[in-house]
Amino acid sequence: MGLWDALKPHAAAQFLEVIEWVDDRHDTVLWRFPVMGRAITSGSRLVVREGQAAIFVNEGRLSEVFGPGAYDLSTPNTPILSFFSTIAYQLEYPYKGDVLFVSTTQFIDNPWGTPNPILLRDPEFGPVRLRGFGSFAFRVTDPAVFLRQLAGTDGQFDKDEVTGQLKRRLVAALADALGESGIGVLDLASRTLELGDGLRDRINPSFQSAYGVTLTDFAIQNLTLPEEVEKALDTRTKMGVLGNLDQYTKMKAAEAIGVAAANPGIGGVGAGLGVGMGLGQQLGAAVAGAMVPSAPPAVPPPLPSTTLHYAGPSGQAQLEPAAIAQRVAADRAGRHLLWMPGWPAWKAWSEVPEVAHLVPPAPPPLP
Repeated sequence: MGLWDALKPHAAAQFLEVIEWVDDRHDTVLWRFPVMGRAITSGSRLVVREGQAAIFVNEGRLSEVFGPGAYDLSTPNTPILSFFSTIAYQLEYPYKGDVLFVSTTQFIDNPWGTPNPILLRDPEFGPVRLRGFGSFAFRVTDPAVFLRQLAGTDGQFDKDEVTGQLKRRLVAALADALGESGIGVLDLASRTLELGDGLRDRINPSFQSAYGVTLTDFAIQNLTLPEEVEKALDTRTKMGVLGNLDQYTKMKAAEAIGVAAANPGIGGVGAGLGVGMGLGQQLGAAVAGAMVPSAPPAVPPPLPSTTLHYAGPSGQAQLEPAAIAQRVAADRAGRHLLWMPGWPAWKAWSEVPEVAHLVPPAPPPLP
């Protein structure tokens, strides 16, 4: 029996049988297994779970990375052979190294935001300042690079210690991506998914080479403009609504004129024409830039282009309302009848408002 076999039963408390990491915090990226005062022997066993990687470091030099699985740490095992060279001297020299576990799972819901506004040149509004916020996710894909570049000799490395550096790089890359995209600020809301995926693919090569991590997701939750710019956009939206109201008013005016033309009653004709003319005045004001509704007149206005069929003491003719009013005033005792297409029968001049309001009142009887 060799000296090693003779000593091992009496010093069992000093030897490690299973080397493993059971993580229940979910925010630890790197963890050093405590080997101080304990020996790793050729009979020890390394257990690496899914979502983990293990690295042996002997006197500052890294071994290969061990992925998920169980490994018997025997001296013939080539990847770790150099780490057990001291075992040949039977505990005369302790193992001068570390066992480091790295989490390779995703670390999600890491918030990011722009500490200062991003200045952009919008094709429609010119220079604008933009703020944004969202979240990102990452995972360690090269534990050796991560250990060399970020963790170093830290015995426990949490995700908050790496997200600060990642955020700064992400915000800088976002500013470049927005500037190069040429997307207007009014269209950004519909392109956030495209921008996030594009930025993730763009920055991953530098993240992997510099930190050993891969950005698995980059979400842009909101991009906001300064308050004064948002107010200007609200005003512009209101002007757009007013433009639509103009179109609505024109449509309603056309409908009113059509209804008036189809109404066979003189009262309907007068009312319809009055509505049509009132809407016409409103449309003229709208075209000029100011919609000022006019109150309907108390008496229907004259129809300068309208002629009526006249039958009276002086014979029959097609006359305008003013000419008919003159004939009535000249012979008040006569029978003056009027008719126009759409009327069921002839009417007395006093029943036609377009003529009646033009006839001056009769003089009172002489005393």
